[in-house]
Amino acid sequence: MAYPIAYQLYSSRNFPPLHAQFPLLKSLGYDAIEPWLPAYESDPGLFRRQIDDAGLACFGFHMPLKGLVAEPDRFIEIAQTLGATYMIPPFVSKEERVDTANFWKRIGERLAQGAERAARHGLKVAWHNHDFEYVPLADGSRPIDHILGVGDKVLFEIDCGWITRAGADPAKELERYADRIIAIQTKDTAPLGTTVDDGWVATGDGIIDWAALVPHFRKTRADHIVTEHDNPSDWRRFARRSIDHIRSLGL
Repeated sequence: MAYPIAYQLYSSRNFPPLHAQFPLLKSLGYDAIEPWLPAYESDPGLFRRQIDDAGLACFGFHMPLKGLVAEPDRFIEIAQTLGATYMIPPFVSKEERVDTANFWKRIGERLAQGAERAARHGLKVAWHNHDFEYVPLADGSRPIDHILGVGDKVLFEIDCGWITRAGADPAKELERYADRIIAIQTKDTAPLGTTVDDGWVATGDGIIDWAALVPHFRKTRADHIVTEHDNPSDWRRFARRSIDHIRSLGL
């Protein structure tokens, strides 16, 4: 099975205007874009028309956790306007984090409450990880397990690059949360200490053995793949190289 592939627009945020990128992404074979706030904020309707005009879709979008809690109706309406299924909070700022199990359980509870509300509108909530969720707490537990441990309403967009940077094993995490993973982000990383492009590379150009991960992908419930690079100097090369490598793996 070939997965639909989305392009995380955060990757090329430094090369505006974003909508001018859509035709090239379509020509490279991308099926969708995955936007982040504020890309769609000023005029979600216009943003949707620009996506449609390029022949692309929006499977999910990144949004603030605070928005899910304090402004759920606003972001549910944005999801409906964009035609998205997944509402994806991706981050807790360093200043907000507290390294206790109770803090991360509370994050999971807030996500679960948002997921319950979103479900009434046919929408789903998924968490997107960085590296900090894989740093053990004083009691040896991990934030990611508390976030996703509250219940099964909160799904998971797994970022293999950040897991690798944290020193964890993407294969084990794909297995552990196979029934919660709805999207797989194929972010790749250069060896530790690389400074060019903040150490991120196109999918297939880094240290992750993607071919070895493919069987684990197949065991998840993921319905699409997402490419991302946090700071590419050449976003076109990143976009092209990444989708070519993903397709070469039979994905």
